[in-house]
Amino acid sequence: MKYERIKGTQDIYGDEVNYWYFIEENARTVANLYGYEEIRTPIIEPTELFVRSVGEETDIVQKEMYTFTDKGGRSITLRPEGTAPTVRAFIENSMINEGLPQRFFYIGPMFRYERPQAGRLRQFHQFGVELIGSAHASADVEVLLIAKHFLDRIGVRDYMVHLNSIGCPKCRPIYKQKLKEYYESHVDLLCDDCERRLNTNVLRLLDCKIDAHLAEKAPKSFEFLCDECRSHYEELKQKLTELHFDFVEDGTLVRGLDYYTRTVFEIRHRELGAQNTILAGGRYDGLFSELGGQAIPALGFASGIERLVLTLKSQGTNVPRRERCFAYVASLGLKASIEAFKIAEELRKKGVPVINEVNDRKLTAQLKHANKIGAKVVIILGDEELSRSVAHVKLLESFTQVEVSLDVVVDYVLELFSSRS
Repeated sequence: MKYERIKGTQDIYGDEVNYWYFIEENARTVANLYGYEEIRTPIIEPTELFVRSVGEETDIVQKEMYTFTDKGGRSITLRPEGTAPTVRAFIENSMINEGLPQRFFYIGPMFRYERPQAGRLRQFHQFGVELIGSAHASADVEVLLIAKHFLDRIGVRDYMVHLNSIGCPKCRPIYKQKLKEYYESHVDLLCDDCERRLNTNVLRLLDCKIDAHLAEKAPKSFEFLCDECRSHYEELKQKLTELHFDFVEDGTLVRGLDYYTRTVFEIRHRELGAQNTILAGGRYDGLFSELGGQAIPALGFASGIERLVLTLKSQGTNVPRRERCFAYVASLGLKASIEAFKIAEELRKKGVPVINEVNDRKLTAQLKHANKIGAKVVIILGDEELSRSVAHVKLLESFTQVEVSLDVVVDYVLELFSSRS
């Protein structure tokens, strides 16, 4: 029987891995530049964690979670996002004892049962950051600067930052009432989901793709902010403006998770069509207390790696190719094979990527394979070379070949490796 991967997943291999390595390496570098430490949480979590944090009326909880009952009768969910697990880990492990603020980043797989399409898979991967322990607008500035720094570093062009404030529990009810009144006046135009959510979670109507034309003319959340939220939002915009950070205000941006408060943002790319959000986030000042911890302000973002790969490809951006093999050791015969492994191990200990011949092929076949996998140097060993304690070193790019004593062949190849462009 031939097995195939599950719908909505993908195998990542060959040159495709270069994009992932490039993005993940730069994500870690940028996070470290801002003092963020990596956190790794389980892929499986209690279902209730996401019901309480993401929101019972969200599409994620209603339609998209991979949930099952384990052998102990517990309801388990494959994580659909990374913020709630980070908050859970922070509370459970009493990380507050280390003081505030604290900064974390994560890279890993998430799972949502969605209709697979370009930029939207059922298993996808995210790079995310979380800044825990500051309610000040300066924290929002830092997180947005990280997002910009990261996208600029990997070479993303033509993106736009959409920014909004959705207020707090004090002022948001006023906005929600105005929003409800607006949609009630257009109830005959609503899709079935929106008609149901009109009385359960009216903010979710702004996420609907079917009724997007109504959202464009809906009341803007920043028009109904309380004094504290307005002050926070104005300070954020002022600081971003003085830092020459480009953004557009989007008064109907609410994001698809219920835990957000005050600042929310999306970064969209112009060439990705419907799935054009490549990074998004915001504040979640009430999430810690909602999940049983102390009231701690926090914010963060997540960026989908699959969409970043699509973005770089759509731009024609070339990423560095990982050096799979600098030297290839071609061997002919049993004794030569043993010596080849000795030489290869010495080079690897010094940091040189080396591949050994393992199929005992003819020399022409070995040279052809070395060229195919991108080797720059081939070390050739056979009975004739061993009898004279030498090796032939072939430079594939210049088509030159030199004879080198076995005593110095490692140093010779190491020098070639160190001086490569």
